[in-house]
Amino acid sequence: MTAAVRRRPVAVADRRWAARLGAAAGLLVTLLALLLAPATPASAHAVLVSTSPTASAVVPSAPAEVVLTFSEGVRKVPDKIRVIAPDGSRADRGEPIFKGTVVTIPVDSSGARGTYLVSYRVISADSHPVSGAFTYSVGAPSTPPSDSGTNTRADPVVGNAVKVARYAGYAGLLLLVGPALVLAALWPRRLSRRGPARLAWSGLGLLAVATLAELWLQVPYTNGGGLFEVTGAGLGDVLGSTYGTAHLVRLGLLAAAAFLLRPLFTGPVGRADAVILAVLAGAGLFTWPLAGHPAASPAPAVSVVVDAVHLGSMAVWLGGLVMLAVFLLRRADERELDAILPIWSRWAALAVAALLLAGTVQGLIEVASLSALVDTTYGRLLLAKIVLFALVIGVAAYSRSLVRRRSAAGRPGAMRRAVLAELVITAVVLGVSATLVQTTPARTAGADVAGAPTGYFSATLASPLYSLQVELDPAERGNNSLHLYAYTKDNRPQPVKEWKATAALPSAGIEPIEIPLLPLTDNHATGEINLPAAGRWEFRFTVRTSDIDQATVTATVPVT
Repeated sequence: MTAAVRRRPVAVADRRWAARLGAAAGLLVTLLALLLAPATPASAHAVLVSTSPTASAVVPSAPAEVVLTFSEGVRKVPDKIRVIAPDGSRADRGEPIFKGTVVTIPVDSSGARGTYLVSYRVISADSHPVSGAFTYSVGAPSTPPSDSGTNTRADPVVGNAVKVARYAGYAGLLLLVGPALVLAALWPRRLSRRGPARLAWSGLGLLAVATLAELWLQVPYTNGGGLFEVTGAGLGDVLGSTYGTAHLVRLGLLAAAAFLLRPLFTGPVGRADAVILAVLAGAGLFTWPLAGHPAASPAPAVSVVVDAVHLGSMAVWLGGLVMLAVFLLRRADERELDAILPIWSRWAALAVAALLLAGTVQGLIEVASLSALVDTTYGRLLLAKIVLFALVIGVAAYSRSLVRRRSAAGRPGAMRRAVLAELVITAVVLGVSATLVQTTPARTAGADVAGAPTGYFSATLASPLYSLQVELDPAERGNNSLHLYAYTKDNRPQPVKEWKATAALPSAGIEPIEIPLLPLTDNHATGEINLPAAGRWEFRFTVRTSDIDQATVTATVPVT
């Protein structure tokens, strides 16, 4: 008997030593991932803010390069930036040059007349792909070519799979944190730990699988293509990025935590192991914001911290609710619930307060303006999340009132129904959150101008004699540059004998102002005009193509 008693502490000590050794191995993996992490500057979910040549512009001669300017720095996706000539051939020459926010594409300067297509796909610093296309014309517009050699958009199946993987990761996190926290601090000694342990292991496995799935899906998500269009080079690029490093660190921390969680699932753990688990959990929470929007916000240090707090509070609150609904309210007796529920109620209140504070700060950073809250997809999703969260708060307030009246222990059925209602609503909130992290933040969505400078106006006006390409830059109050290009019905340059143009703003009582025009070529004229007020200006253009033939066309131009 004495020998058995002596051997038991030794066996326990051996298990703790093995657990700590395993945790150290997991931390070593994490450290290696951090050492291999690329040093990249923080920037936002990039959008295209301008191009040269301007989108839809008609230029007199083929340019030697096409320039894309983004709101923030971007990274290359191999062979996803292309310029297609009017005959469908490649007009770009050599690799595009990436320099901060500017991407320069060398093109054939002896290209044919007609319309060119520029398609692009790049990666912003928050790991999201940015793709699109625009056209410009040399000499005269023609039927735009198509680009069948590349895909600038992700497969919808891949996009939805990324959201599912995100959701599964959130679910796994709360299913891991909830049981671990309750077993460490609130679990009655007389109850078996087998059920919560199984739930926690399920959460850890789900989180690990979701993390691996996100790494896999990031390849077709950024490069374009289907679920299984993953190459070794593409996977290497993802693993070598900040996004890949954050996920590898998360896997290393999960491996380290797994060894320390095993003793917790069989009995109480010492203070040292509990502290190490808390540190691992805190470090793991930071891998989410470091791989997403927060690390690329205007205030990355603040955004990363508040997002980690937001995520941790969610895991504590919802994980604890799961433990209440599935185990404690079913198995604990009234005396035990009288002791547990007041403590849990205080924890839940603190978690909800942290959620509100962190969510408010992050919302202010990511939205930036009231108009963006209703005018962008990100803003509307955030509003939906706020409404759902308000419903959850109402149900949580009811649960807390039961605890304060000390009727929860005597009415576990009512408490269980309230907890289940909280879980159902928050499951929807998690779905909205999984979509939010894949959506362009409102602070940058408004800057996406699809390749045209803000306020730039371009239109083609038709008459029986000719078609007229009109460009007004920047279409704002003050000085503006006007360019006119005349073409025949078969899109050849139309020689012009005389140009006339006026601009008026009847709503403000401004009579037609004559615009002096300077012919640059037979079919191209330019002029300068100062527009003194904002509004819908009425432009009239009279073009004389011969001694007796002329026609007038009009355009209404919104000026800001």
